[in-house]
Order: sequence, then C-alpha cells, then structure tokens
Amino acid sequence: MALNYNLSKVYALSDNDPEFVKEILILFINEVPNDLKKIKEGIHNKDYKMVHAYAHKIKPTLDLLGLHVAFEEILQIEAWTKTEGQKKDVAHTFESVKHQLKEAVKEIRKDFNLKE
Repeated sequence: MALNYNLSKVYALSDNDPEFVKEILILFINEVPNDLKKIKEGIHNKDYKMVHAYAHKIKPTLDLLGLHVAFEEILQIEAWTKTEGQKKDVAHTFESVKHQLKEAVKEIRKDFNLKE
C-alpha cells in the first residue's frame, strides 16, 4: 500500500505505463541491495571513493521512488566521503538508509507480487 515509497514521479516519467514502472521497480529491488553492500564494505574499509560512487549511483533512484528521508541521508553519506570522516560518524546514517530501503523493497515485492 505504498507506505515506504511513492511512485508519483515514476508514473509521471512513464506516462502511466505500468510495464515501465514495473521495470524500474525490478531494477531497484535487484540492484540497490548489492549497492548497499558495497557502501557498507566501503565504510568498513574507509574506501571513500567506493562509498561515494555507490551512494551517488543510488541517489537518483531514492528521489524517483519518493524515499525522501533515505535521499537526504544518502546526501549526508556523500558529504561524509568528502570530509573523509570517521566510520562512527556515518554508521547510524547508513543503518537508517539500509533499514528504509529494506522496508521499501519488502513492500514493493508485496504490492507488485515480485518474488525474490
């Protein structure tokens, strides 16, 4: 029932094409979990370039799917990479993003009957 995401931008972009919307959602649920693993790995290793690359990659998708809080938090993670901060400074923010995206993926799978 779309509590964790909002598809208004996706429908506007697609001219209300349900197949296009479904393709966007399938890409999201297939790619974002792997991107999050890369961000986590990068944070753990203080690989700022890796974290920035993957955070930057998922940022437009978060905006497109109406994940506003996660979008703002991914901006914070990007900022962390520029200042090359301490892991503890970004750990909570990353966990928040991860939780929001996990919930969104679960809800999208249910709402659109997309199997794992």
